[in-house]
Amino acid sequence: MVLQALVDHKGRFTNINVGWPGKVHDARIFRNSGLFRRLQEGIYFPDQKITVGDVEMPIVILGDPAYPLMPWLMKPYTGALDSEKELFNYHLSKCRMVVEC
Repeated sequence: MVLQALVDHKGRFTNINVGWPGKVHDARIFRNSGLFRRLQEGIYFPDQKITVGDVEMPIVILGDPAYPLMPWLMKPYTGALDSEKELFNYHLSKCRMVVEC
């Protein structure tokens, strides 16, 4: 059985979806979830922004390569990567590891 969970930057659970069989791909579960629908409709993070340093940016979800690239979902680059894309993937992975723990 698959448990799909969304946590914030402080490790607090903000959404949980459980019950899909273990053989179902993560991306399929996500695309069929209420979370995905609310994100697509713009009602999960309505007009919320975060300021990092002096830069204001929208709130996004960090995902692994299985998930679709969306305006509100960041995922790693795939394929042949230059040093900038490798560095991006490294930092994205570091952030994801914090919440996965």
